[in-house]
Amino acid sequence: MNDLTGAGPARTRAFLGAGLVLVSCLSVQASAALASTLFDRLGAPAVAGLRQLCAALVLMVLVRPRVRGHTRQEWAGMVVYGAAMAVMNVAYYGAVGHLPLGVAATLLFLGPFVVAVASARTWREALLPAVGLVGVVLVTEPGGTVAWAGIAFGLLSALALACYTVFAQRVGRASSGLEGLAVSVGISAMLLLPFSLPAAPSANGSDWSLVAVSGIVGVALAFTLDFRAVKMAGARVVATLFSLDPLMGALIGALALAESLSAPVLVGMGLIVSAGAAATWRAERLPVSPMPSSTDRS
Repeated sequence: MNDLTGAGPARTRAFLGAGLVLVSCLSVQASAALASTLFDRLGAPAVAGLRQLCAALVLMVLVRPRVRGHTRQEWAGMVVYGAAMAVMNVAYYGAVGHLPLGVAATLLFLGPFVVAVASARTWREALLPAVGLVGVVLVTEPGGTVAWAGIAFGLLSALALACYTVFAQRVGRASSGLEGLAVSVGISAMLLLPFSLPAAPSANGSDWSLVAVSGIVGVALAFTLDFRAVKMAGARVVATLFSLDPLMGALIGALALAESLSAPVLVGMGLIVSAGAAATWRAERLPVSPMPSSTDRS
């Protein structure tokens, strides 16, 4: 995997990264829909904390990261990365608890949208995430009444996702394999213990099953794919491709909940896919960043 993340044509790396982001977006939205069934009983922050804890345990067992030997700068990056994960999970689940899944995902996309625009070197590069944002708005069909609390949670999740996107690249450059990711997820789980520990005794066997599946699919798998994608394609391309999140939400609603897709939604889907594909194709012009390649355990 290191050969793919650290070398080779930029366009090839971008296409591989795009595939990882696609699976990641599907994992995030499917797990969010699954976890939302527990919000009424346990509360959104508790569910976020419990699934983060499950994901941390899985990654610690599989990756077995070292704790000693990191510099202060590396620890600072992993702490910020873990904190961004914690805030993003709690805030996004808070938004899902007040808003439709597609609207919550739209607000979440504002974070990587800002990253993509801020990282653009020409107006053409800034145009691609803007096209993706227009598509996101069309997919969610704005105009209905939404709760201000949900909007606040959504904007907070967007800010956290922006930090998550940037620090995924920094931690990836500073660590080998998935070690930095595993430590960061562990930090995130510890930060959420005030929410998860009080709720743990109230969870029954069925609840734990849903939390475990959601944690493995929506955190351990999704974050690993995001981490690899950022190392392959860079934060700007991945930030644009995160517009697939609302698209996945709309598709899940259509397939699982039999929701119909209107003409504006279909147009929005086309814009999102086009912006993501164009960003991936133009990545051929991006410089190749050397990545460490010594102790990849995945």
